[in-house]
Amino acid sequence: MNVKRLFGTILTILGIIGLIYAAVVFANTGGGVRDIKALTIYGILGIVFFIAGIGLVKTTKDES
Repeated sequence: MNVKRLFGTILTILGIIGLIYAAVVFANTGGGVRDIKALTIYGILGIVFFIAGIGLVKTTKDES
């Protein structure tokens, strides 16, 4: 397996975890400033990691 594909898979999984955690924070939010900051940070990082991971997996050719 290619190292770029492996790194893309890891980034995708981290992105999914970040998005799930952002959803949990959103579901348990009380509306405080700290909750909104955490929701924003984890949501943006989750989206960035997910998109970067999917992009790496799609563009890396499998040369075995």
